[in-house]
Amino acid sequence: MNVLVTGANGQLGRSIRDIAKDYKGLHFRFADRTDLDISVPGHVLKFFEEFRPKYCINCAAYTQVDQAEKNPDAAYAVNVEGVRNLVEAGKRYGTILIHISTDYVFDGEKATGYLPLDKPNPINVYGKTKLEGEQIIRENMKKYFIVRTSWLYSKDYGPNFYLTILDKARKGEDLKVVDFQRGCPTDTANLARYILGIIQSDEADYGISHF
Repeated sequence: MNVLVTGANGQLGRSIRDIAKDYKGLHFRFADRTDLDISVPGHVLKFFEEFRPKYCINCAAYTQVDQAEKNPDAAYAVNVEGVRNLVEAGKRYGTILIHISTDYVFDGEKATGYLPLDKPNPINVYGKTKLEGEQIIRENMKKYFIVRTSWLYSKDYGPNFYLTILDKARKGEDLKVVDFQRGCPTDTANLARYILGIIQSDEADYGISHF
């Protein structure tokens, strides 16, 4: 079974690569942006035509939250048009899309953790583009998984908040961190196992899940 992983040089993509050998019967193709720019429709169709993936794990995203405010077109190109291109190619070649989304589709006003059925209300460009990408998937595909997650970190691959704090602590440096944000740090190794478990499971439900 062919499995395409886009955005393969990111923390999550590399974490999936680390455990891919443990999943027998799955033939992986790891594509970073130099291999596959999902914002270019022709590139996506050609890639799908040649590889014919049964599953596409979309780790490709514009994730620089602050920069998205200054450069919304760049965020839109990847998080919206890139997703649209994957959806169109997936429909043509019978590919099931596993799309990685974010808690930024919510406004952060809820006192407790968000559930998949909670109403999204993004308050910045990044969140709005990620939600629009979700909507394109839901409106155009029957077989898909949208996995919302938050504050990804890898113990092995950076840069990320976890490794930055750990490095400063080891060096005995003072830590200066904002104290007005709440989040749920998510280990990419755990998320990688969850995603590949979806592929191997006969009981996985299509739709949106939170991890």
